[in-house]
Amino acid sequence: MRMPPQKTQRTPLQELLRTARPGFVFVGVFSFFLNLLMMVVPLYMMQVYDRVLASGSTETLVMVTIIAAVALAALGTLEAMRSQVLTRVSTWLDQRLSGRLIGVSLAAKLGGAPMGAQALRDLGQVRAFVSGQGIFPLFDSPWVPIYVAVIWLIHTWLGVLAAIAAVILFLMALANELVTRALLKDAGQKQVRALRQVTTVVDNAEVVQAMGMLPGLTRRYDELNDQVLAIQRVASDRASGIVGVSKFFRLFVQVGILGLGALLVIRGELTGGGMIAGSILLGRALAPVEQAITAWKSFVAARDGYARLQDMLLRLPTEREAMDLPAPQGYVVVDRVSFVPPGAAKPVLKVVSMDASPGQAVGIIGPSASGKSTLCRLIVGIWPPSAGSVRLDAADVHAWDRAALGRHIGYLPQDVELFAGTVKDNIARMGNPDAEAVVAAAQLAGVHEMILHLPEGYETEIGEGGAMLSGGQRQRIGLARALFGDPRLIVLDEPNSNLDPDGEAALLRAVAQLKAAGCTIIMVAHRPSILTHVDKVVMLRDGAVELAGSRDEVLRQVTARPVSVPRVTGGDAAAGPPEPPPNPRAAG
Repeated sequence: MRMPPQKTQRTPLQELLRTARPGFVFVGVFSFFLNLLMMVVPLYMMQVYDRVLASGSTETLVMVTIIAAVALAALGTLEAMRSQVLTRVSTWLDQRLSGRLIGVSLAAKLGGAPMGAQALRDLGQVRAFVSGQGIFPLFDSPWVPIYVAVIWLIHTWLGVLAAIAAVILFLMALANELVTRALLKDAGQKQVRALRQVTTVVDNAEVVQAMGMLPGLTRRYDELNDQVLAIQRVASDRASGIVGVSKFFRLFVQVGILGLGALLVIRGELTGGGMIAGSILLGRALAPVEQAITAWKSFVAARDGYARLQDMLLRLPTEREAMDLPAPQGYVVVDRVSFVPPGAAKPVLKVVSMDASPGQAVGIIGPSASGKSTLCRLIVGIWPPSAGSVRLDAADVHAWDRAALGRHIGYLPQDVELFAGTVKDNIARMGNPDAEAVVAAAQLAGVHEMILHLPEGYETEIGEGGAMLSGGQRQRIGLARALFGDPRLIVLDEPNSNLDPDGEAALLRAVAQLKAAGCTIIMVAHRPSILTHVDKVVMLRDGAVELAGSRDEVLRQVTARPVSVPRVTGGDAAAGPPEPPPNPRAAG
């Protein structure tokens, strides 16, 4: 049996353009009347040359001048309205799509294909084209045959010349596309890669500066950017040649139609007004084609940006809205979870199972690269497992609406990232800050007094990425952010890695209070001292559970093993070099 054809999936961009179709229809209607009114000037010239000058009638001159003035005022109004409608359509597209593109860019980053702000740059190119002058030839070019037909009505030979000129200019526009399309596409792809390199350098500014990596990174960028510039130069040279030829040709045709018109006037086959009107109409007929050639680079940039947006939205569709679920109590079940990172071949986690209940704290320990941080990311729903499931109150964490789930989760990653804004904004998760809730979270995290000693207290601007704070301060404010809003599930990945003894004591007090409040706590241990309030311990090795049970039982088994067994460390990648053996002289 023959299967019915499947409908092509529409992206949010296509849906928005479809919704904006009435706006483009209005622009088309405005263009219709605008191009009609463009004939006012040549018709006025014909009336002045053929009727006013012949009759010497001042009344006729005044009347046709008033009519022309009213028509031209309407033309100017329509031109302004057309630009305003396109500006509003482009602004509307940006407002509706930018949030989705940020979400899709985030999904691309989590999926191992970081795009940075490229999606927003592509949207900006599309918006600039829609709201700029480059789009007008698309609405005006359909009028080229009509203008040619009007010129033909004035005189056949003038119409023949106009038609030939229009065809030649159209072929020039096509040639411009053929000789520059591949070059501009290649240059655009290389430019995207170059900008990503710059973003990486800026994101790792401290490492770059500390180890003197800037010259090497700059050289790599220059090599790629030089390729971009070379390709763009070739494309620009080719396009400039075509633009120059097209401008010469259009002006020459303008001269030619005047010369041909003068010859026809001498022969008595055309009036002086018809000669002037034909020249003006020809200029208007050829203007959209010449404008299209001139604005071709912006059109290609918008087209390539649109194609990249389409590709990204098709590969990484935005999350569908999930059904609202009741607030969770905090029962966590990790059931036979395996995970292969995007682009990797080997699994980082292999059939891992564990559980945690409200009021319970579970410690995760193990050597470096054992999968501890990866397990944390799966539990909070950053990544979906390759096999198995992670459930919160029996519901898969990916069945929740992300914003709704986030309110019930507190997460402190291994590398704490703060955002430009105030301390208050960061603790409140960049939402509308509730002063009482912010202070409560800070007090629970033991960071309230520290914040009060900052220059502006909770209103202190911390700079991009928390640059105004030390590593320990960032970690403690990150802990307060994780505790904001009374979450039921709290996942802490090496929460004491940058803490001094006072900060670690505050952390232990917070864990005890959270347990008493019935929260579920999952914590990657960096030092054994942080396991004081832990009920159960799960030890990972090579992505699999090696030991699991009560804290005392597991730690007893770990400490009873030979010295060759790696100590408890934090992080999946590396927690730093192993500690050197004790110095015998110092021990004495």
